[in-house]
Amino acid sequence: MWKFVDTMRCFRKRSMFPFLGFLITFLLFFNLYMDDGFVLEAEKRPLAETLMHPGNSERYAHTFTDLSNFSGTINVTYRYLAGIPLPRKKYLTIGLSSVKRKKGNYLLETIKSIFDQSSYEELKEIVVVVHLADFDLVWCENLVQEITRKFAHHIIAGRLLVIQAPEEYYPSLDGLKRNYNDPEDRVRFRSKQNVDYAFLLNFCTNLSHFYMMLEDDVRCSRNFLTALKKVITSREGSYWVMLEFSKLGYIGKLYHSRDLPRLAHFLLMFYQEMPCDWLLIHFRGLLAQKDVIRFKPSLFQHMGYYSSYKGAENKLKDDDFEEDSVDIPDNPPASMYTNINVFESYDAAKAYSTVDEYFWGKPPSTGDFFLIIFNKSTKIVRIKIVTGTEDRRSDVLRHGALEVGQKAVDTKQGRRCSSYITLGEFKGGSVEADDVDRKIGFDIECVRVVVTAGQKEWLIIRTIGLWTTQPASQF
Repeated sequence: MWKFVDTMRCFRKRSMFPFLGFLITFLLFFNLYMDDGFVLEAEKRPLAETLMHPGNSERYAHTFTDLSNFSGTINVTYRYLAGIPLPRKKYLTIGLSSVKRKKGNYLLETIKSIFDQSSYEELKEIVVVVHLADFDLVWCENLVQEITRKFAHHIIAGRLLVIQAPEEYYPSLDGLKRNYNDPEDRVRFRSKQNVDYAFLLNFCTNLSHFYMMLEDDVRCSRNFLTALKKVITSREGSYWVMLEFSKLGYIGKLYHSRDLPRLAHFLLMFYQEMPCDWLLIHFRGLLAQKDVIRFKPSLFQHMGYYSSYKGAENKLKDDDFEEDSVDIPDNPPASMYTNINVFESYDAAKAYSTVDEYFWGKPPSTGDFFLIIFNKSTKIVRIKIVTGTEDRRSDVLRHGALEVGQKAVDTKQGRRCSSYITLGEFKGGSVEADDVDRKIGFDIECVRVVVTAGQKEWLIIRTIGLWTTQPASQF
């Protein structure tokens, strides 16, 4: 009898091990599933069903205060109105938040511009997420039908998602702080907009490696993703929080996707304090990016005429936008030298940067120079140098020559090229040379600007653009 009992005990112990193993494995995978999503719960109910069966606020266990606990992603149950995310991470997510406007609607044109201005290869690396943040569900349903009809193939391909965060997750929009003497309805509008963007950012956290914030009334430059990639590659090894590709509002602001949860929580914490674009500046500063890093030409242009706030007129345009000729230079690694007296901190390196900054020197004399020496010789196909700015149009180089050199040697004044060939003269403050590699028979080691006649005006070298035969990532 005792032998039989012992046998049964051993059998129960042995049979428990597989069960416990299965249970532990299940719990681990369940935990990973709960932690590894851009949302912790995702409803896939069609909007029509939501319209017929309005959500019961009691089923949403989390209050708005609970959402702002900074513990990773925000626990929001999103409605999928069109499309579902693909399992593979893309290179770039483009986020749009849209509400009903009293006059005009530009969302469909914006989506069309994103897709039309991208090549087939670029489309493989993009996902567009549209957050319909209006509480008018009938309007949302009608707009979703239009989006689905016009962009069905992009939805099927996983390039376009339309979502909505239910109204139950929003904080109270009544009795908010009246900062900056804004009228009550203006405070309500901008506060809700902060929450709209927070929920959008939260959803997009794990969809891609980078995130681009756009508004819903934007026109894009052709092949903007290729330009973005070139800039991102050129910034490898340097710290940045936000790169800007437009100087307007929330347009063209690029982030690492890993920063989206913090930014979403940040917007929720201060949603009623100030407008979103001001909060973005504070967020960048708090994460230790002191200066604006903005690139030109701008890749995105504001096209809306009527604002989403009361249908007010909004004629803002980015005068640095170029739709058809966006071609960011490679500017291979190099050192800069000049014997022109530099004004304050406007040093030579700033002319060579693709960021919106420049070299500024005191009046140059005949024979003065601005020299670029590459870390290694390279094939240059195009050179473009522009002097002066919109604000200081007189600070241009009136008389100068563009030269390229070879056979760099060390001298008492530093490394210099021993021979040069002139490619062109400055006209109207700028010079441009194309097909450089075909015109000369050597790899270039130096590019030099020589002042051929002195001038009384100061000199601003606004941009130096060099295009090579190899991508920047190979330097």
